[in-house]
Amino acid sequence: MEASVQQFPPYRQPDVHPDHEGHDDHGAHHEPNFWQKYIFSSDHKIIGIQYGFTALCFMLFGFFLMILMRWQIAHPGKPVPLFGPVLEKILGHVAVGGAISPDLYNSFGAMHGTIMVFLGIVPLAFAAFGNYVVPLMIGAPDMAFPRVNMASYQAYFLGGLVMFVSFFIPGGAAQAGWTSYSPLATSIPTHGQLFWIIGMVLLITSSLLGAVNFIATIIQLRAPGMTWMRLPFFVWAQFVTAFLLLLAFPPLEAASLMQLMDNVAHTSFFLPTGLAVGGNLAHISGGGSPLLWQHLFWFLGHPEVYVLILPAMGIVCEIIANNTRKPIWGYKSLVYSVLTIGFLSFIVWAHHMYMTGMGTKISTFFQATTMIISIPSVIILTCLFMSLWGGSIRFNTPMLFALAFLPMFGIGGLTGLPLGFNVSDVHLHDTYYIIAHFHYVVAPGTIFGLFAGLYYWYPKMTGRRMNEFWGRVHFWCSLVFMNLVFMPMFAQGMAGMLRRMSDGGANYSAAVNSRAGAEVIGGLSNNIMALHVWILWAAIALGIAQIPFIINIFWSLKHGEKVGDNPWDATTLEWQTPTPPPHGNFAHVPHVYRGPYEYSAPGHATDFTPQNEPESPSAPRVSISTAH
Repeated sequence: MEASVQQFPPYRQPDVHPDHEGHDDHGAHHEPNFWQKYIFSSDHKIIGIQYGFTALCFMLFGFFLMILMRWQIAHPGKPVPLFGPVLEKILGHVAVGGAISPDLYNSFGAMHGTIMVFLGIVPLAFAAFGNYVVPLMIGAPDMAFPRVNMASYQAYFLGGLVMFVSFFIPGGAAQAGWTSYSPLATSIPTHGQLFWIIGMVLLITSSLLGAVNFIATIIQLRAPGMTWMRLPFFVWAQFVTAFLLLLAFPPLEAASLMQLMDNVAHTSFFLPTGLAVGGNLAHISGGGSPLLWQHLFWFLGHPEVYVLILPAMGIVCEIIANNTRKPIWGYKSLVYSVLTIGFLSFIVWAHHMYMTGMGTKISTFFQATTMIISIPSVIILTCLFMSLWGGSIRFNTPMLFALAFLPMFGIGGLTGLPLGFNVSDVHLHDTYYIIAHFHYVVAPGTIFGLFAGLYYWYPKMTGRRMNEFWGRVHFWCSLVFMNLVFMPMFAQGMAGMLRRMSDGGANYSAAVNSRAGAEVIGGLSNNIMALHVWILWAAIALGIAQIPFIINIFWSLKHGEKVGDNPWDATTLEWQTPTPPPHGNFAHVPHVYRGPYEYSAPGHATDFTPQNEPESPSAPRVSISTAH
């Protein structure tokens, strides 16, 4: 499939010489100051790094909230070691004696989910990697709308700042969960929910600006010869992700504004007639529908899962092709599968809502679409597994994380199938099984893919390679402790333990033990409760395992092994630029002659053939990049 490609003018070679003597004022190279380079930068690479660094900081903060929650669950009502006095001093009455109150636990739960999804993983997976890598991969000088790109980061940063500040206002941060269900979100007497909604509006605006920019860039700024079926799979994943954000986020933005009006203007978009709060009837006009909020939220909420996972799949595909030294298996199948996922993700949202009393015919429809959407996901995993067969595999740190992604995402996907059936979902809904399933998709799944991408593209960003030994330490410790954190939650969920409980399910334990003659069941209950302590220590160990990674990032900036422009012997265009890429990326307009994964092609002197390398008259004219 050939596509018309915009012909942009030739690049101007950047002035890289520090000595500008002899140049007149008009010809001298203007070095941007700090504000121009970082605060108001329009260079997609700087913006990508800013997104990445900010998102990693938010992920670290979200992880810290999780550790505090796991302490409260394992040791209900006991003061938090080390940090307890600090919490009491900063947050006041919700942390009396350094212990986490139920209200503070609810705040931590709501903000952990919000921060990890909307401020951490999505900006890192979509905005950071997409901004830095996509223009380079398609041979573009920059994003289509550089100033819009800058505005998207600024809106994201401001939204994150609003979310963070909400912890320190009277009443604390939002407490209605990361889903912000009405009427709970309107009836909680705190301004934290107001800050949450304002922050979400800013984050949604940021994502919409970024989505429009990515779509325009990929369609309009591909290099000559970069047809649709020559795009690297990572670009396809980002392209579909941008459409998911563009189409799914506006309903939630509209819903957020309506909930904002419910909170501050006493409207009742989501508040029903006869609503009683604390035993008293609420002074509202009524007539609203709490279920309307759920529909609008989950219409974004389920495509959001694929916003998380698709960029990670794209990263893993690039790394597996590079480190097996052979073309990716089933390239066209991968492309058609990711397009199918994008379409189907919009008609499965109500499988989150089986408990709302929908009819059997409607639930059957959403069951069917949920099962169908698993098929393209299985095709993608199968293609990636098949790509390993017969490969000359290099087990470097990026490849280790990419390989671990495959079974981890497989576990997350397979354990989601029982939740797609309304019969089994009735028993598993709102239990720890949900937490285990979702986190296997986004923690050892998506985050492992993102770690792989960080190790893989770090040499292109800095000109130095991250330390391989400490990268392996980071990988193996993360793999072991990540599974020790989330695997026991499947057992807890199947035993019926409910999530979102500040005491970790102690009331569940008491209820089970109160049954007459239930010695066996009572023993099971105590064992299930004891798992909370093991999970806490596994989570702490997982946090410690990230220290080598953090040190490695900063240490390698100055002391890492220096590498050339293409240290991985890769074929895609981002490795054919100087390192780090200059403003404008390419000295000359690149021309693309082949697909993205020409590894081990017959008749070539090396085992890789870059996309922009002209055809040799003596080389056979065969393309194996899409071969099965």
